This record gives sequence, C-alpha cells and structure tokens, in this order.
Amino acid sequence: MRARSLLCLLAVVGCKAPSRDAPSDVAVPTVSVPVASSSAAPSSSAALASSSEPARPAFPIAADTRGCPDGMVRVEGEYCPAVIQNCVEHHKEYRAHKADKNVSERCLRYEEASKCLSKARKHLAFCVDRFEYPNRIGELPRVLTSWVQAKKRCEADEKRLCTEDEFNFACEGPEMRPYVNGSVRDPAMCNIDKDYRFPDHSKVLPTYDKCLETPSCREELARLDQREKIGERTTCVSWAGVYDLNGNVNEWVELPGKKPPDRSGLKGGWWGPVRNRCRPTVTFHKEGDYGYEAGFRCCKDAAP
Repeated sequence: MRARSLLCLLAVVGCKAPSRDAPSDVAVPTVSVPVASSSAAPSSSAALASSSEPARPAFPIAADTRGCPDGMVRVEGEYCPAVIQNCVEHHKEYRAHKADKNVSERCLRYEEASKCLSKARKHLAFCVDRFEYPNRIGELPRVLTSWVQAKKRCEADEKRLCTEDEFNFACEGPEMRPYVNGSVRDPAMCNIDKDYRFPDHSKVLPTYDKCLETPSCREELARLDQREKIGERTTCVSWAGVYDLNGNVNEWVELPGKKPPDRSGLKGGWWGPVRNRCRPTVTFHKEGDYGYEAGFRCCKDAAP
C-alpha cells in the first residue's frame, strides 16, 4: 500500500498544502536544530515507558564529550554546506508512483562518494544531545510537540534548537554520508520503513501531555505509535556517536535568517516509509504545527 510521506497529512493544525521537497538531493545550506537535556524534569513520556530502571546500552562508537554537559556529544570538524548525492537505486514504490506527491522518494543505494559543491568548508564545533528528547534511556521520545514548544523546552535547559547545518554534520560527518550508516538504506540499522497507519485527526491533540491525559487521544496515539525507546537500538548511530538521527521521530530544527512563522524545519524522518536521510529538510511546516511523529533534540555551543 502506498505510504504517505508528508507530515502535513499527519499534523493536526497549521499545515498548508506542501510543494514536494526537491527530489534532486542537491543540498542547500542548512541551519539549527532543537534538542533536549538529560537533566530535564521527568516528562510525561515516562507514562508510556518502562517503570523499571533500564540497563544502560553498550555504545558502539566512542563519543567526544569535551566542553559539553552530561548527556551531550561534542561534534567538531569541517562541514560542507552544499552537497550532491546521486541515488543509483530507488525503492520500487517510488519507481512505480513517483508522480504521486504522497509517495516518498526513498533511495536504497547512493554512489559511494558524495560531492562537496561548496568552494570552502565551514568549521563547526557544538554540543548535541546524544538521544532524542528527553534524552533519557528507557523513555519514549517526546512527540506531539510544536517547534515553539520544543524551542522553549531546550531553552529551559539552557540549550537551544540545533541549526540545520548542525543536524546535517552530526548525522553525515565529513564524508557527507546520505544515511547515518553510509550510502545504503538499511531498516535493520534504524527505526525506519514501518507500515504507514492513517491517523484519525479528530482524536489527536496538540500537546503530548494533554494527549496522554485524554483517553481517546492516548488510544489513538498507541495505535499509530511505532517509536522505539531511547537507547533501545544501538545500531542507528552516527560517526560522532549521536543516536537515531535517521528515523524513530522527526526532529525540529531552526532555519536561520527566517522570520516567524517560518523559522521551523523538520529533519531526519521518522519510523514510517519516508526519506529518513541526513540532508533533506521539510520546510513547509509552521512553528505552531505538530504531529504524532514530530519530536526534537537540543544543541548547545561547545566550550573551547
């Protein structure tokens, strides 16, 4: 069955009819992403998480944490603002129905080497939450959160939304990988390509806490929900030791230079059959929009 890839079909309010994101995968300069802290007060996501203390997973990639608060990873290096990534094999669904804007452009395999189109690379050094908000192992990542709400939660933890550039670099690294794991799409590595479930928008409420307190919304979220708990999967990890940047939940970022209500972007994709890559940014969702698969993580300037 065809999978709907656009968050507009999932968001409850403030969503305008989108134009399809550029399918060429020629990346434009990117911006900042919101993130959450491990020291935040317990969120209501704990209501859907295990009540027992989870075992700490074994992290397969050592992370640099210099100059960063607990729960954050230092990402530093030379970033290419504009990249071209050539897909050599698309998913059969896209090949058959690519004229349908509701069918996501899923690439199964890219050319091994991405090409930097920028004349110069940009040095980046920042801290990013290792996991999606609330950045606590054993909890479910928070969803049904607007860009405005995500921004406030990050700022309450003395952090900020990440820039698009920061999200890209934390995900793809200096090698400009299309996926967090490389050039080949692999659902065994990240929480992606789950079957699409059509939501009943009349039951989905605009805030996570309110939804969990309302039986009809809580039941609908449980039906739609295919999130994995934070730390449950240790294979979806980037070169810098940051987890679930592809799939699991969509993540809000800040688009620099934009004015309200256009400062918001979504990165990384979610558990459904969508692009789920490092570079693409969905830009048509406004700052007050929310979706049952839309979450975030936080960033912070790194100490020297």
